[in-house]
Amino acid sequence: MKAKYLLIICLLFISKNYAQKQEEPQKPKLVVGIVVDQMRYDYLTRFWDRFEDDGFKRLVTEGYNFKNHHFNYVPTYTGPGHASVWTGTTPMNHGIIGNNWFDKVKGESVYCTDDDSVSPVGTNSKAGKMSPVLLKTTTVSDQNRLHTQMKGKTIGVALKDRGSILPAGHTANAAYWFYGGNEGKFITSSFYRVDLPKWVQDFNNSGKVESYLKEWKTLYDIETYTASGIDENDFERGFTGKETATFPYDLKSLSGKNGDFGIISSTPFGNDLTTDFALAALKGENLGQDNITDFLTLSFSSTDYVGHNFGVNSKEVEDTYLRLDKNIAKLLEFLDNYVGKGEYTIFLTADHGAVDVPSYLQSVKIPGGYFDDIQFTKDLEEYVFNEFNEEDLIQNISNGQIFFNYEKLKDANIGVEELENSVAFYCIQQTQIDKVVTRSQLTGANFSSGIRELLQNGFNQKRSGDVVFVLNPATIVYSKTGSTHGSGLTYDTHAPLIFFGAGVKPGSTTERSEIPDIAPTVASLLGIAFPSGASGAPLYMMLDQ
Repeated sequence: MKAKYLLIICLLFISKNYAQKQEEPQKPKLVVGIVVDQMRYDYLTRFWDRFEDDGFKRLVTEGYNFKNHHFNYVPTYTGPGHASVWTGTTPMNHGIIGNNWFDKVKGESVYCTDDDSVSPVGTNSKAGKMSPVLLKTTTVSDQNRLHTQMKGKTIGVALKDRGSILPAGHTANAAYWFYGGNEGKFITSSFYRVDLPKWVQDFNNSGKVESYLKEWKTLYDIETYTASGIDENDFERGFTGKETATFPYDLKSLSGKNGDFGIISSTPFGNDLTTDFALAALKGENLGQDNITDFLTLSFSSTDYVGHNFGVNSKEVEDTYLRLDKNIAKLLEFLDNYVGKGEYTIFLTADHGAVDVPSYLQSVKIPGGYFDDIQFTKDLEEYVFNEFNEEDLIQNISNGQIFFNYEKLKDANIGVEELENSVAFYCIQQTQIDKVVTRSQLTGANFSSGIRELLQNGFNQKRSGDVVFVLNPATIVYSKTGSTHGSGLTYDTHAPLIFFGAGVKPGSTTERSEIPDIAPTVASLLGIAFPSGASGAPLYMMLDQ
């Protein structure tokens, strides 16, 4: 009888330990979060046949691919995109409502990572006076730092300051970004540290940056680039000093008129440089070398610069992604050897997509157009003056938002809702404006679908404007060459999301997922707290397999 009870106790003990073991998350030594700036989901499928087996294809075939992944807010810009990926929420909560926005208190435009209280490190330029001070909530990398008593490191790397700073969060050991001009080096700010570590100094002094001032020609025979339009067309801007936006490009000779070292960012060599620096950061900071999880937040910015310059359908974009495929392969190979296969987790997504060049769409009979925001501002101000016989009631118009001057309204005894309704009535009559929503509507109702839900998710009560207007599909405030982004339409919202590595089983889904779901999913993999403002949910279809 004693033996029977002993056996039962042993079985219960084993069962309990097994259950606990099953519940323990598989913690990677390193999490690498990759954001590809301006990457539409269909770039994966459009260029698939030309990708090699060890880059994007490896991520997809060995990882978990979310095929119906979207931004659930507008505006879809770089600053809000990076913040939303890493905080697990939208501008409604994290406060980064644009790359720049009008500050109603200061009465001027602010940039999403500006911080005059810090000093530049590695340069004397104002480009170093940056920090995450305007980000209201924590990132998942912040939560990892808190969970590990600050033992797990976080390093941010990108060409753009906002692509490095916002993902790395408030507690990062450092965030590094590229300053071009006549310096051409990676820098940081005193928010993180007082000097550049030796490995960064060594990288900046290595001649690596200068080596990319070379000829940009297609990686393969240009005649094989069949997933894009003809090389010479009317829809691309190109570089100052070269008559046509056609291959090849002599970057050294063009650099003087195109930002000196900054021209590198506008070519796929900027992604090469980012990869080089990221590998140096992994080694210099000993990331992933113990059992306490570290983070590398990595953003590839050149894809955005190239897209803005040459457009979605260009040979230049195709070449940039074929070269980025090699960067991904190089990173994976390095991580396999340095951290170990199965010891790291990667996720790859984007900060927004991009629209086809509207002038190109018009040429093939698809609706598209250009909105003159300067003329619109003049016309609206004239309309408001005629209606209310008061000047300066409109304080600012930017990012599709109209800001009222509350002091003027009070002095003139004009009700806010009265002006809201009048301005909204005017806006909806404009040919190129498709929808209009007021502050009263956004704060007084809960929208659960459609563009109004996206507008509400992007609306921050303290920082956003008083009337929000939405342009017609493929109608943009931009030049007639090159692509841009910012809308709530699928060309801007449909982004890739691939998880790969430790804790991830291969698979795919067409169930809808959203950008704020990424951070809670990473937190669930690590068994740590969600970011403080998280509104997304863990992606159970991958986690619960």
